Amino acid sequence: MAFDENVYELRRQKLKQIEALGQTAYRSKYDFTHTIPQILADHSDKTAEQLENPRVNVRVAGRIMAIRLMGKAGFSHLQQGGQRLQIYVKKDAVGDAAFELYKLLDLGDHIGVSGYLFRTRTGELSIHVEEITFLSKDLLPLPEKWHGLTDVELRYRQRYVDLVVNPEVREVFLKRSKLIQSLRHTMEAHGFIEVETPMMQPIAGGAVARPFVTHHNTLDMDLYLRIAPELYLKRLVVGGFDRVYEINRNFRNEGLGWRWNPEFTMLEFYQAYTNYQGVMDLTQELVTQAAKDVTGGTKTKWGDAEIDWANWQRLTMREAIIHYWPESAGAKPEMSDFASHDGVEKLVERFNRAHAHMPYDRNEPVGKTIASLFEATAEEHLTQPTIIYEFPTAVSPLSKQKPDEPDWTERFEIFAGQMEISNGFSELNDPEDQRRRFEAQLKERERGDQEAHQMDEDYIRALSYGMPPAGGVGVGVDRLCMLLTDSHTIRDVILFPLLRPEKSLTTEDTGEEKQ
Repeated sequence: MAFDENVYELRRQKLKQIEALGQTAYRSKYDFTHTIPQILADHSDKTAEQLENPRVNVRVAGRIMAIRLMGKAGFSHLQQGGQRLQIYVKKDAVGDAAFELYKLLDLGDHIGVSGYLFRTRTGELSIHVEEITFLSKDLLPLPEKWHGLTDVELRYRQRYVDLVVNPEVREVFLKRSKLIQSLRHTMEAHGFIEVETPMMQPIAGGAVARPFVTHHNTLDMDLYLRIAPELYLKRLVVGGFDRVYEINRNFRNEGLGWRWNPEFTMLEFYQAYTNYQGVMDLTQELVTQAAKDVTGGTKTKWGDAEIDWANWQRLTMREAIIHYWPESAGAKPEMSDFASHDGVEKLVERFNRAHAHMPYDRNEPVGKTIASLFEATAEEHLTQPTIIYEFPTAVSPLSKQKPDEPDWTERFEIFAGQMEISNGFSELNDPEDQRRRFEAQLKERERGDQEAHQMDEDYIRALSYGMPPAGGVGVGVDRLCMLLTDSHTIRDVILFPLLRPEKSLTTEDTGEEKQ
């Protein structure tokens, strides 16, 4: 929305005229007796006779969203709390000065009115105004056609306007607030305590991602914005906090897209004396309860599909590859095919001959190739809530290995709507094993993987003091909110998503953006 200097100046002149009437240009407070949502909730079902005896006097404040003048009277709609209520302003009732004020008002202005409730001849619940108080001037015009703008980036950049004119946008963020409340309630009901861990860390740890780098001037040291709170939360488990969680902001220096924003919110929790199966069950309960609390049921719309949060499936990663193996790629794999480098390579060759090409590096660990094969074959089919468990050790540097299969770990991820929304595992608590995992990650960094995990000596020292058996989970709050509100880009559930300084997008908003 371009800055309209002519409109701005015209409204500034109106503001001066309003001040000349004795009104304060930008008042500091307004004492009200009711909110608009309260009035609508308490009086929408009352008849005109019931509103007259006894008369209901009210003082309310709001933003003008519609205004019309008819000689010596006028109607307006005030908006507050996402709801609108009509007011009726008559010159004889408010006086000459107040009616002159009314004639100077514009769409978007904030006013306070006092009067009594009544019903108009058409039956609409309204306030018969007896006094008008000017509160704040809108110097820029609210857009007439804001929803459905082809330049959707403008809606994200000017979210304050988006929230005013689009009730459905406001509803998304109210549901996001309910989601956070639900997550906290479930965690606390299971005996977890909420903590806060550092956002600036000397080592970027707890996940496989590229960090943002900042610098502390006094200490003259580089720090990283956290990519995950994991290693600090597990230090607390070592310290005796057996059930601990954090709803945290994470920062990852990666591309933008319909599922990715460089700054995002996660719930991460750790529970002592259980394994990945214990926290897997709790996470399923957590998500299902969130769906109920946010939407009132267990079924939600997702595009043309419906997600049933009361109906979950569980598959190992290998079972998922077998289950969703495309018919065009020949016979379904056997479990034995995943046991050797040659077997996995043949699966990739078969898949690539018959399907969209999957990138393959023969020098990468076989477990990493299997994880990529899962992404290529199965992820697009995971619309309903699905738990995928048993991940390769090669892509799980912090997970405990399966006792009978050291190349596989006790790790799971939750998928819905064709995207991952949660990741958890039995926590690795052997300090010597952890050191070996970090060293393997360092070799990956030497091969050019900038997202591989760094060595964290202090974390190994913490484990050396003894961490009890534990399971841990991270849940992507933004993605879960997308699913529960049928929002198909992460920007629709983040109030102020990261945007380029100037309009320069060349891809569709719902697709991946160029790096």
